[in-house]
Amino acid sequence: MTNDQLGPRVYAAAHFALELHGIDQDLGLFRSIEGGGLKCDVMTYQNGGTYDRWRQLAKPKFDNIKLQLGMGMSEPFYKWIEEFFSGKGTRKNGAIVAADFYYKERARREFTEAMIAELTFPALSGSDKNSAYMSVSLAVEDILFKKGDGGELKMNKGIGTQKDWKANNFTFSIDGFKEACARTTKVESFTVKQNIIEYASGGRRTVAKIASAIDFPQISFTVPEADAQPLLDHFRKRGVDGEVPGRLHGQIETFDNASLDDRKSSFKVEFFNCDIINAAPDKSDASTEEIKQVKFDLYVERMGFTYLNGSGSGALEKDPDQI
Repeated sequence: MTNDQLGPRVYAAAHFALELHGIDQDLGLFRSIEGGGLKCDVMTYQNGGTYDRWRQLAKPKFDNIKLQLGMGMSEPFYKWIEEFFSGKGTRKNGAIVAADFYYKERARREFTEAMIAELTFPALSGSDKNSAYMSVSLAVEDILFKKGDGGELKMNKGIGTQKDWKANNFTFSIDGFKEACARTTKVESFTVKQNIIEYASGGRRTVAKIASAIDFPQISFTVPEADAQPLLDHFRKRGVDGEVPGRLHGQIETFDNASLDDRKSSFKVEFFNCDIINAAPDKSDASTEEIKQVKFDLYVERMGFTYLNGSGSGALEKDPDQI
């Protein structure tokens, strides 16, 4: 049988891109894109005392689009994340494009009114040299499946030159505790969520989605016990003695893979009006040679995301609203 008789040639899932309307430049390399499916619930009716049941489709639902991305994203995408952290609920239209081996467009999923609903920051560790990826979830109001036009896919082809973000390329710092945090060994993964309210109106089959309050999670980090005493003293004053020395402000800053003298910042996540709620020393064990460490948990009132593009200095700026 010829290829024409077999039907359209199948293609792998490795070549794809994300488009956002109004942005002509490449958004960067995504490690994966999933979700964006369409489904409907089924309504079942039973009439009177009969055993017969009638079924029909209810309103459609669109699955969130989940993106996994590294450090090498472009400025427009990072700016969208900045607006998410500030609570703006910025909406964007766009498309997920699938391509064949020759980067020819084969299929599209066009979405409308997309908002960032969730961002998961990866776990960071000074001993982990593996690549790190953020996960971003988009809530959409509508998705349209379309056949590709066969044009060349100009995005997502830089996989050979894409910069990785290693899990050990970070600094963690808190105002007033520079030395205590200088050798932070771990920062655990956390997720920032924006609550999405669904609003059904009139005869519209799909629902409108509206951004609501943002939930900022706790931050957990680990430092050697030899450095932990200033943080423990602060926690004692604040949590046990009831003194009010002022809440804390700090940041996580990420870097590329260059040498220590040449490395450049990519972005930073700041946390405002936070304080220690837990201090947990490691288990003491005569059979281990590992460094004794202390894990601290912080509550956080608000977070901020800033795209640095190599301009970061590592300096912390006070929040004007900080108490």
